[in-house]
Amino acid sequence: MLQARTVQASLFDLFANHEIGHELKAMSQWLDEHREVISLATEDLRRHGVKETGREGLPGESVLRCALLKQHRQLSYEELAFHLEDSASFRAFARLPPSWTPKKSVLHRTIRAIRAETWEAINRTLLASASGEDRGRQGRAARQHGHRGAHA
Repeated sequence: MLQARTVQASLFDLFANHEIGHELKAMSQWLDEHREVISLATEDLRRHGVKETGREGLPGESVLRCALLKQHRQLSYEELAFHLEDSASFRAFARLPPSWTPKKSVLHRTIRAIRAETWEAINRTLLASASGEDRGRQGRAARQHGHRGAHA
């Protein structure tokens, strides 16, 4: 079953007191403030065939966060899998469920399901946030993307 997001961050989600740890913490806080981008990525995963029933899979939020780690740190899927297993800061950012360490094939299959249109919507949300235009318009990216919400 696909979960959209990890409901509660772990008390152990601590970031290293290092420049990279500070970057990851700031990125994580931005994502927490812009949850609509998580919904967009989760919808893409559903479109790509991730089932709503059956074995619990990697939450949509974790897939998006892993994709952002891969892009931001310019990692291969193999390197991403290693860092997710090795780094507490990467695990904290990705909000991986306890004892889960996704393999490179799972990372590749799920990350590639995020469509170009979704990345464009995420980038528009980021640019609006950076310019201060997102006040009171949190759902705009979702509307522009064509996302109708869970009750549509």
